[in-house]
Amino acid sequence: MDWQLPALEEEQEMFEHFRLNVDPGQLPVRIDKWMSAHLEDTSRHRIQCAIKEGFVQVGEKTVKANYIVRPGDVVRFVMPYRRRGVDIKPQDIPLDIVYEDEDVLVVNKPAGMVVHPGHGHFDGTLVNALLFHLGREAESGEEPDEDDAKAGILVHRIDKDTSGLLLVAKNDEAQMHLARQFYDHSIERCYRAIVWGNMPEDEGTVQGYIGRDPNDRLRFRVVPDETTGKWAVTHWKVLERFGFITYIECRLETGRTHQIRVHMASLGHPLFGDERYGGTEIRQGTIYAKYKQFIHNCMEICPRQALHAKTIGFEHPASRKWMRFDSQLPEDMTALLEKWRKYVQGAS
Repeated sequence: MDWQLPALEEEQEMFEHFRLNVDPGQLPVRIDKWMSAHLEDTSRHRIQCAIKEGFVQVGEKTVKANYIVRPGDVVRFVMPYRRRGVDIKPQDIPLDIVYEDEDVLVVNKPAGMVVHPGHGHFDGTLVNALLFHLGREAESGEEPDEDDAKAGILVHRIDKDTSGLLLVAKNDEAQMHLARQFYDHSIERCYRAIVWGNMPEDEGTVQGYIGRDPNDRLRFRVVPDETTGKWAVTHWKVLERFGFITYIECRLETGRTHQIRVHMASLGHPLFGDERYGGTEIRQGTIYAKYKQFIHNCMEICPRQALHAKTIGFEHPASRKWMRFDSQLPEDMTALLEKWRKYVQGAS
């Protein structure tokens, strides 16, 4: 089936886009061999995996590995991002591993842990911990692909202060097949969130374009069209009401940076405790000192945006069987909900 190269799924370059022109004097050669000669630090095997998953087009048509390139061909493709030239050191950091086999790993990330090393966070990240874990596997005889280990093998991300499930690929085949599912929006991702205010309906959908806020490069916002943003869809459903806040479920149809945070803020219901999007301000309720102290105590219990990636479902890259994993709500959000239940009961 032919397809159009989709927009970047995760803003922080989780996928790389390429466009290569075949020289006028090019001799006939297989496309996988030609691509490996034109891409630095990318193995022919990795290229073949990308072709197998339908990530490579010539013109407007997907091609197979045995396609013979011709002068004037335009080759367009995407690949899951690989960190090059970055020395990521394995670190012995405990991991809450929900599931693992030779192809994939599902890990429950705590709030406060950065996923990838980057500016201001050069160690102590989830990737540092994963590389140590994979290295220990290698010592036991289950050696991961060396290039994968060096590159970092996550196929998606969640924010530092968001807790919950992350899906990890342990080899090229797995990474490409999972990446394909992210592009097709067939990955199941379900979050739990606590938002300010009483949601007007029991369920609904937020959709629109999300782009970076020109006045604050650390924030995103809903924008008018595709010239400044990427299309995003979030389905939400009320789980419990507390008058001044609402406990909801959010299911992602797309995966933009800060998507749930931006969408809820755009509705006037920012996530409780979300400093970047106005969630640390008292949005609902009285201004009396006793109530203000109660809110202060709530934010000490859960000093972050109240957001947890609770469920992830995907087709296993090897068996092709559907797999679904669920996680418990973390202690800080559980305690926050219980405190609100007691507050509402005491006010009634």
